[in-house]
Amino acid sequence: MKLVSSPFTDAELEAYLDESLDSTRATEIEEAIKGDENLLQRLSVINSRRDAGVHTLGEIWRRNQIGVPTAEVMGNYLLGVLEDEQADYIKFRMEELKCPFTVALYDDLLARKNESAELSASRREKFYKTSAGFLKKLDD
Repeated sequence: MKLVSSPFTDAELEAYLDESLDSTRATEIEEAIKGDENLLQRLSVINSRRDAGVHTLGEIWRRNQIGVPTAEVMGNYLLGVLEDEQADYIKFRMEELKCPFTVALYDDLLARKNESAELSASRREKFYKTSAGFLKKLDD
């Protein structure tokens, strides 16, 4: 196999092994492994170190999802009521780190919010239709 210089950091390789790397970057690693014996060796060393119980600070953060906002904080982010620093941090986690846990939480809460808005509109229309008929009867 051809040895190629790897553009991947150890932190990215650890996140790849944890299955917490964004899918685009994970795919890039999978493709690179096919032709890079050195990259495969690096993954093996990282995995062996982890099996021996030695963990990096970044790995501990990822495994325990330290820094991932709570549902309440993310809800406030969606409402736009967070302080700028907190909002910037969440934006950084989603756009720069591409944290799959933060992105999934955001997507889930956004879907719930949209679903709730659709239900509210449907209920409002139903109440209006039933009330309009009732009000006509009162006028008679």
